[in-house]
Amino acid sequence: MTSLTRTDHLALTQLTAHTTLPVLSRVAVRVAWLCLLWHRRSRSRAVLRDLDTRMLRDIGLTPKQAHVESRKWFWRP
Repeated sequence: MTSLTRTDHLALTQLTAHTTLPVLSRVAVRVAWLCLLWHRRSRSRAVLRDLDTRMLRDIGLTPKQAHVESRKWFWRP
């Protein structure tokens, strides 16, 4: 479902690439980014779980596909 977009990945790379940032700061940025990604996945899957058949058809998913995707753990892409 949701994953890092090209822009997100570029921003993360630029944030952590600066040599002026201490190592611990670079780690903290990556951990914060990962937490945001996991939160976004969790929310998206919760919304997907609540969509009716008509809405699923609008986005090109079957109810079975939506069920499988919504049951994934937040850390799974």
